[in-house]
This record gives sequence, C-alpha cells and structure tokens, in this order.
Amino acid sequence: MRIRTAGVVAAGLALVLASAGCGGGDEPADDKAAKTDGGKLVIWADDKRTAALKPFAEKFGQANGVTVEVQAVSKDLQTNFVTASQQGSGPDVVVGAHDWIGNLVQNGAIDPVQLSATQKSSFNEKAITATTFNGQIYGVPYAMENLALIRNTELAPEAPKTIEELVATGKKLQAEKKVSEILCLQVGQTGDSYHIYPFYTSGGGYLFGTAANGDYDPKDLGVGKPESIAAFEKIKALGEKGAGAFKRSITGENYSATFTGKKCAYMVSGPWVVPDVKKANISYDITPIPGFAGGKEAQPFVGVQAFYVAAKGKNKALAQEFVANYTTQPELAVALYNAEPRPPALTAALDQVKGNDPDLAKFQEAGKNGHVLPAIPAMAAIWDPFGKAEAAIVGGADVTSTLTGAAKAISGQIK
Repeated sequence: MRIRTAGVVAAGLALVLASAGCGGGDEPADDKAAKTDGGKLVIWADDKRTAALKPFAEKFGQANGVTVEVQAVSKDLQTNFVTASQQGSGPDVVVGAHDWIGNLVQNGAIDPVQLSATQKSSFNEKAITATTFNGQIYGVPYAMENLALIRNTELAPEAPKTIEELVATGKKLQAEKKVSEILCLQVGQTGDSYHIYPFYTSGGGYLFGTAANGDYDPKDLGVGKPESIAAFEKIKALGEKGAGAFKRSITGENYSATFTGKKCAYMVSGPWVVPDVKKANISYDITPIPGFAGGKEAQPFVGVQAFYVAAKGKNKALAQEFVANYTTQPELAVALYNAEPRPPALTAALDQVKGNDPDLAKFQEAGKNGHVLPAIPAMAAIWDPFGKAEAAIVGGADVTSTLTGAAKAISGQIK
C-alpha cells in the first residue's frame, strides 16, 4: 500500500469540508468537523482490523476535535454494509476487500476517493489498479495478498519448477510413507475458484477478456471456451482419478492442519496461513506456484484490502479526510500489518517491515505477474458455478459437459 504523510490534515480537512459545502469560510477545520453530525465518525471493520484501528482512530479524533467509533462487524460485512447504507443507518467508512467495489458502486454505497498524483504514486501499482473502477479510485488500499507455494523444506528441499515435478516428489514421499498427501490445495465438495485459479491460468484458461482500456469485459466470458476446457483437462489429470494431487477431501478447514501436521510437503495458500506454519515450527520456504510443463505461467489472483468512504454516511467530508489523508500514512499501515501480516500496499510501510519479514518479498515475487481479482459485478456470478465445476472435474466428471453447464449458469446470472 502506499502511504501518504499527513502534515496537511488540518488544511486538507478544511479544503474537503469547504468543497463539500460544510460550514462557513473562516472557521478552523476541526471546528467544522465538530459541527458535522456532532463531530462523529463511524468506521466498520472486521474483528482483527478493528483492534488495530482503534488507537489511530482515537488519535485522529483528538487531532480534529471529533469522536471516532470503530465498530466490529464479525460476519457478512459487505452485505450488512449495503443493507445499512440503503436504510440510512450505515457507517461513514468501511474496511474491506477490493473486489467488493463493483457491487458497492452498483448499489450506490461508496464514493470515489480523492487522491493526488503523489499519493497514488506512493502505492504499489497493482493496488491502485485494484481499487480503480470505471476510471475512478474508490478505495485507499492498505494491504495486498496472493497465493504462493509454501514448502516444508525438510521434506522437499528444492522448489519444484513445474506442477509435474511437484507431483513426482509428492508421490516419492508418499511411497516412502513420509506424507499422506501430495499437495495441500483446498478444493472441498463445492470447489474453490480462488485456489484453483493459478493452475487454470497455467493451463491457458481465462475468466473474462479485457476491453481496450484494460478493464475486465463481462461480455467476454472464458468459462466454457476451448481454452478453459483444455485447462481443466490438465486439472482433471491431477485429480482423484488421475495423479491424486487435487482432492475434494482437502478443504478450507483441514488444509493448513494437514500441512502443519507434516502430512504433505507442499501447500498453496497466502500470507494469512504463515503464523500457523511458524507456530508448528516447520522449516519452510515460499516460492511462486509452479505451472504445467510447457504451459503458461501460473498466475494467482492479487487481492487488496482497502478503506472506503460511504456514499450515504452522515459525515462524508470527515470520512474523505480520514480515508484520503490519514489511512495513507505508514504508521497505520504498519499497525494493520502487525495485526495480520499481509504485505502493505503502501511502499513506505512495506519498506519499514520487510527487513524483519523476508516472507513479504517472497509473496510479492509469487504475485508479481498475478491477475488483479476482478471487481466487476459479473465476478459474483463466477464463484459458485466455477467452484462446483472444479470439484466435479477433480472427482472425475466429464470436462466439456461440466464446463458448458457452468458457463450457462454464469451467463444466466450476468446482467
């Protein structure tokens, strides 16, 4: 994430408030803020981020003479936010994933965020791309995430160059009774579109084509096309009736424990799982996900966590100031990193923490050519049918008919 110094908080707030038509011309910025809805700013976030945000929110409130409340929403944050927004009972600021943006904009729930060119340049370029929708920036990114291959280096000292090499090593370890599974890749009974995506791309598949301006094009659906069928034929060959590397018995609930229990040498996951690996005292390394031999590069999704300004919040001017000029500071990004170690999107924050955490650079390397997770509303139609198709194919189902059915289901949901 990119961070912006806040030496201009008071002046910036005055400008934002003035442009929003709040208050007369000569009052100090904090006086104006205090008069906006009683000077109260309400922020919604999940449990982990709420704890990290509270001290910074209090500091912002004290500096600007306002009250800031950070409220934890433990479940269904996006859905609850949209509902509350429509009812006029939502927060002023919400914290969430960048792929919410299409849905939130479609529902009129968030406003664009005003960032200067200098501010934008202080962030990882992919992070800005992720939070840009219809040519406007709708969120200030603070963390990035992508999948990588995490390897038990005692069981598998060398990083595999291809998925076939990984499978060969995994089978050898199975034969030696050192592991029970070739790969810890969560699939489950309903599939997992996010985790299978790097292998899908390596096999040549795509979800959406791109328009001339580089945006994803919902009218160009790749699922069901020859490229996707070819990709899933490769995936099927690694499934339960093939090599046995992809299995429905590996789920989101057990994949990490299977790896930390040393029942597999390889795991595909993101930075969120590293604390569990460290706790298990496993010697590990992080490398890019290997693709198919002779295939394309395995490209994981790149996701971003961001701050959004609620379009129907009661204190929009103050929310703009908080999001544009306060969440862009390195100190806050570092605190959020400490709460959950995902690579900061702000370059200055990343520079502060990467010296003590070599894993950050490794995850960045694994995701440097990844695809920004589509934030277009049509993406919501992908997850369920695509995942179920994956699970069926991993279990041995016919690829062509299964993907044709998935494409029909997805197309029917895209408006």
